[in-house]
Amino acid sequence: MPFTHEPAERRERHGKKTSHFSFLICIGLIAVFLGCASTQKSESTGEYVDDSTITTKVKAAIFNDSSLKVFQINVETFKGEVQLSGFVDSAQNVNKAREVARSVGGVKSVKNNLIVK
Repeated sequence: MPFTHEPAERRERHGKKTSHFSFLICIGLIAVFLGCASTQKSESTGEYVDDSTITTKVKAAIFNDSSLKVFQINVETFKGEVQLSGFVDSAQNVNKAREVARSVGGVKSVKNNLIVK
């Protein structure tokens, strides 16, 4: 038995406190990692930022197209899937909006819900 100035009971309590503290740290880290993970219906923090960037780029691309900028086209993005909604004046503009959205980097797919009015 090593020589120490602490009584055995105190050393045992210190060891239990350390193991409890380590356990709580592990639980906290697991909660943080699970809290940042994405699920089928929610996004992780990084995915949310990426989707916001994609949405902004698609909106800018639509606005920069002279045939589309006059229409109110809503853009939403979830996990790289872009959804277009709103009204346009022709089927040609429905297809044009889809093409413009697909051309933006990071877009995985386009769900086109535009309506010809």
